[in-house]
Parts: sequence; C-alpha cells; structure tokens
Amino acid sequence: MTSNEFNCAAVDLGASSGRVVLGRVGSDLLELTELHRFGNSPSRDESGWRWDIGTIHHEVLAGLRRAAEHGPSSIGVDSWAVDYGLLDRNGVLLAEPRHHRDPRNAEMIERVRERVDDAELYRVTGLQQLPINTLYQLVVSLGEGELDSAETMLLIPDLLTYWLTGEIGAEVTNASTTQLFDVRGEDWAYDLARRLGLPTHVFPPLRAPGDFAGTPRAEISTRTGLSRSVRVTSVASHDTASAVVAVPATDRRFAYISCGTWSLVGLELDSPVLTERSRAANVTNERGIDGTTRYLRNTMGLWLLQECLRCWRERGLRADLDELLEGAARQPAFRSVLDTDDPAFIAPQDMPTTIGAACAEAGEPVPETPEATVRCVLESLALAHRRTVRSVAELADREVDVVHLVGGGSRNELLCSLTADACDLPVIAGPTEATALGNVLIQARAHGMAGDRSELRALVAATQPLRRFEPGDSAGAWDAVDRRVRDRAGTATRATVE
Repeated sequence: MTSNEFNCAAVDLGASSGRVVLGRVGSDLLELTELHRFGNSPSRDESGWRWDIGTIHHEVLAGLRRAAEHGPSSIGVDSWAVDYGLLDRNGVLLAEPRHHRDPRNAEMIERVRERVDDAELYRVTGLQQLPINTLYQLVVSLGEGELDSAETMLLIPDLLTYWLTGEIGAEVTNASTTQLFDVRGEDWAYDLARRLGLPTHVFPPLRAPGDFAGTPRAEISTRTGLSRSVRVTSVASHDTASAVVAVPATDRRFAYISCGTWSLVGLELDSPVLTERSRAANVTNERGIDGTTRYLRNTMGLWLLQECLRCWRERGLRADLDELLEGAARQPAFRSVLDTDDPAFIAPQDMPTTIGAACAEAGEPVPETPEATVRCVLESLALAHRRTVRSVAELADREVDVVHLVGGGSRNELLCSLTADACDLPVIAGPTEATALGNVLIQARAHGMAGDRSELRALVAATQPLRRFEPGDSAGAWDAVDRRVRDRAGTATRATVE
C-alpha cells in the first residue's frame, strides 16, 4: 500500500450469506478483495425463527483474522435491516435474534393499529408498513416477556460493532428502518414507543455514517491479530444505504434498484415525502448519508428465485442458474405473470409449488418446467420494478431518466433487460458489489481519503464494470400485462368485499 492509499476491512452481511472484504481506495483506485465468505441461514425452534448470531460472529472474526494480515486502518459493518439482539444490564445477549420472516410478526400489525392508527404511524416514522419491521417484532417480544430483562436493543450491525469494541450505539440509516425512528425529529420515536408499551431505555444513542465507533477490544485484538489502533467506523450500516452510496449516478434524475433477496426500489431525495398518497402507496422514507432520504419501496426480490433453486436441488433436480436463465430467455413472454407483493411469497416452505398455486388462483397458466417458472419470476419482478419506479417518481414529483440496478441482481442479464423494457428506461447494471463498495467509501471519506457524494460516485463509475441495457419496443405489451395483473387484483378485492 502506498502512502496515498487507504486500506480497510468491510464486514458485509446479507440475509443468505456474509463476507469480509479488503477495500483499497486511492485517487483513481477502488478495489475489493474478498477474504472470507460464509453461508447464513436461520434456524427454527419452538419460539420461532432465529438467527445463529454466534456463528455469524465467529465467521466475522475469521474474516477479520485474514484482514489483519493486510494492516487495515479501519473496519466497518453493514447488514440487512430490522433484526436485532437484546442485551441485559451486563451486556449479555438474552436470546438469539429473531428472524424478520417469522410468520407471527404479521399478527402484530392489528395489535399496533389498536393504539396508533396507520396515518399517524406514517406521519411519525414515514415507513412502509411491513410485518418484518422491528416495531412488530418488538411487540411480539413484549408479549412474550423478552423485554422484561432487556437493557439495550442493538440492530445486527450495531450488535457486532459492540462485540468488537464494547461501545454501544445505533447507526442512523439502519435505525430509520425500524418504524421506531422519528423521520422529522431525527431521533427515536419515544412517544410512539411509550404508547405501545415498549421500554424506551432500550434504544441506544444514535450515530451517523462516518462516526468513530471505537477500537478493537483487547480480546478481539488477541483473537484476530488486529491492531488496537484500528478504528471501527460507523458506515451506512443498512446494506441498502451503503449500496445507494455506490450508485454511479451523474445527476439527480435517477432511480435505483438494489436487487438481492429483496428489491429496494426508490429515489434519493433531500427530504421525506409524508403525504397521505405516499402512505396509501406504502412507500417508505429511510435515512441515507448526508441527511438524504431514501424514498423507496421494498418489493419481493431474488428470494423467489433463490427459494426455487433451493427446492429443486433438495428434490434432486438439476438447478444450474445459468442454464435456467438461458432456458427462461427462450420461454414465451408474459405467459404467467404474478403480483410479487402477494404475502404468500414471504415465507413459503415450497416456493415452486406456491408460485404454481398463485398462478392457478389468478387464472394464469401454471409453469410446467423450471425454465417457465424462472421466466414467471423474472417478468413478475420486472413488473414490480416498473410499478415502483413510476410510483415513487410520481409521488415525489421527480423526473427519472435512468435506472441504476445494483447488487447481485445486476449479474442477471435477463432481469436487467426485462427491467429496462418494463420501465421503458435505460438500465445501468452494476456495480454488483455496491454494498461493500459503499461501506468502504464511507470509511475512506471518514478518514479524509474521499470527497463528497458526487466524487464517491464518480470514482465508482470510473473504476467498476458497468453494463447498459436499452429498452426495446415492448412498452405496449408491458402496459397490457400491467393492466392484466391490476385488473385481476381489483377483481379479487371486489370479490373479497362482496
């Protein structure tokens, strides 16, 4: 490493895998080297779905041992949102963190509504109403007595940062995903929490991306070989917030899709949009870096495809993704298209069967092959991308000239092409490693090695491989399939009411 290069370690945790990467940043350098990767999946017991956080911590330390060999100046941790651990007064974890897909969370929406109506909840938190949100998980914990002995609640990246440093805090981009953050007051929504019976003392002090979060504890230094002088830096610890940092946009007129297990589709704004129309559209306002608002909607992402692949492999079927994508590209267009917001897709045991049943119920042809199922999934995801890009642009009164698709989904050429066609806009695919790059860039900026957001994004554009997908001439066909799915949803709603 030369004197004008910055070296750091990024801990990047997703809901299906985690890794530790080495980041190098210079005036014309932005480079990642993966040091350690590990699988990550929940377990189930009599109390529901939980994360094996002990194993995650063990694997993180294994990655940091490898990072220590490269002499990093800083460490930053990001992860998926909403899940948390509870500590007692001695700082001991009370139980394995709950998993956001635990089906019991859905029952809590009505319980919360009994005390705080939807409109007020949105005015305070600006958040999309989803059963996965921390708010509903905490209400479950309250009802089961798990909060009785709790002194502190730490979201996953804050929990790992605490175990590294012994310092307690909550990074604000992730805190803003909990539905317990006052989006205008820029602090925890203490009054809201009290009305729901939640103990407010469990909410830790807030940190901003770039803040100093401590140095490795002596035990961690001994176990990993990390210097005690290494700074642990708060990054944009919600993985989507870090991914948005690495969107290689050149001006403000862009939409982004951070596509992984979930697709996070939205805009970067200067302030939240808290109108009744925004609430009715179930669009969320989360914090980004530099006080920006990530105005977005969570839509189902590649979870649908990931679960199909898992099920096919468990049945002993060949499930090579590249071969399936080639076959899916040859399938008839728009044969079977679904609404990916269907709650049936949140936590099914058998995704291919669930997709088939949803098609049958909707009057769509049931996919008869894995390739047909993959085509159904990708067209349905592209339709969701189209709807959400158009919705958030209208609600925010923002013109959109280009869609940046970042994350793992940017590798999927068929999905990128379908999204360009569906949105009738160019799609810039990449970088694939947007979250880790954003993590590294925030660390570099905190250490004086990078500039403002536009400079960060220019560095991404100059150093990372990107692909451009132009929309075809299928806009009319996408309009028709959109109407078909909307009309079907309207018919189902009327039937339920009647």
